[in-house]
Amino acid sequence: MPFEPIADIDLSDPAFWDLPIASREGAFARLRAAPGLPYFDVPADELVLPGGEAGRGYYAVTRHKDVLEANRHAEVFRSSPSSSTIADPPPGLNDGNMISLDNPQHARLRTIVSNAYHPTRIAQLEAAIDAEAAALVGRVAGTGDCDFVSEVAAPFPLRNTCLMMGIPESSHAEVLACANTIMVQGKDPAYGGSSAAPADAVIGSFLTLAGMIADLGAYRVEHPSDDVTTALVNADIDGERLTTDELAAFFILLVIGGIETTVAALAHGLDALTRHPEQKALWQADPDGLAVTAANEIVRWATPAMWFRRTVAAPVELGGTELAKGDKVLLFYSSANRDEEAFADAEVFDVTRSPNPHVGFGGPGEHFCLGAHLARRELGSLFRELFRVAPGFEATGEPVPVRSSFYNGIRSLPCRLG
Repeated sequence: MPFEPIADIDLSDPAFWDLPIASREGAFARLRAAPGLPYFDVPADELVLPGGEAGRGYYAVTRHKDVLEANRHAEVFRSSPSSSTIADPPPGLNDGNMISLDNPQHARLRTIVSNAYHPTRIAQLEAAIDAEAAALVGRVAGTGDCDFVSEVAAPFPLRNTCLMMGIPESSHAEVLACANTIMVQGKDPAYGGSSAAPADAVIGSFLTLAGMIADLGAYRVEHPSDDVTTALVNADIDGERLTTDELAAFFILLVIGGIETTVAALAHGLDALTRHPEQKALWQADPDGLAVTAANEIVRWATPAMWFRRTVAAPVELGGTELAKGDKVLLFYSSANRDEEAFADAEVFDVTRSPNPHVGFGGPGEHFCLGAHLARRELGSLFRELFRVAPGFEATGEPVPVRSSFYNGIRSLPCRLG
């Protein structure tokens, strides 16, 4: 069934993403209610890297059931050539990037990487997360008013990710700056972007991170340590090992997925708990018992990565629209996570929500987030420490959003930690 355009909704207009979240959610609700999949042109501010091309526009997939359907059929809805940009990247750019690969290449990389996260290592990482949460909250509790993002939400996953990989503390600030730049691709100069030369800034950040992990990986071959980098460079699965480029791509993916998305979830979590004190009280009364359901609800509520792209490999029907080979679709996880057909009281923040079929970690299938368990652990661990040490914590002002159509980030959030 064809989609009749809704005149006042253009997901490719940069101004749409400057609207308040409530207004954007209202627009997505209208898109979900309309038959078919809407088509939008490539955004005017889309970053096209040298050697790449803007290509054609995209169909927006906004309903939960349609997002699930696409994820279940990865053989038709392909992640290559890119899962996180509307423009097509330069040929070969994503050759080692796991989230922009399809099977069998994706399965090979995922198998090698997964081997580094065996149960013993997961237990070590969980213990390190808990220790870091206790240390961080212990430092900031009782200091009064501060910015939650810069003082808590960013340092926590940054340190966890860098410690996990063995990145020295002297490089942590550079890692975060590169992550910010890559995440916004020049669309928010106040958050690591570069309105003057966004392509140069993004490429430079990629190269900086790639060089950092390549140097560390080479060192760890000769000087092994108890970190994930050592496990990765020494991983050998039936003769398959990560190449230097694949190690770099995984590290960059970990930096983006392990740091940026957790920063957003933590900041949105604090904002939501402040706006819904009854939910904070529920979780505070049972911090361990509700840790998983509360973390899942924060991820649903925040949906840090608002969409991922798929490219159609063969003619197919989705959401009442006939799609042709080569068509692009954007799976709007943020919209799916507010779908009234999938969630009872979808607009209610509920830390006890169960079941919670959110797609904040991706939909079912081969691309479900490899770090979902550790992300939930980080959320549960940090808020447990805040409940214990600074029970009166609250946001004291409005969050300042990151300007992006892809990343639902918060640049700053005033708070009181008492």
